[in-house]
Amino acid sequence: MFWPMIAVALGFLGLAVLGVLAVRVFVEVRRLARQVGETSQRIQRAAEDLERAAMPLAARGGRVKG
Repeated sequence: MFWPMIAVALGFLGLAVLGVLAVRVFVEVRRLARQVGETSQRIQRAAEDLERAAMPLAARGGRVKG
């Protein structure tokens, strides 16, 4: 009767460890998703800034003064 109780206890311990690891993975995935979202917004703003900066050049038709 001793060994089956040890096996059950180790099984519960294994499940507890897996649960803790699952929570850690979940937290890290949420953090990564938030960083990806923030980075996407920064890239979008930079693309808009680049587009606004290129407007005068596009309006000139690419002609070079010289």
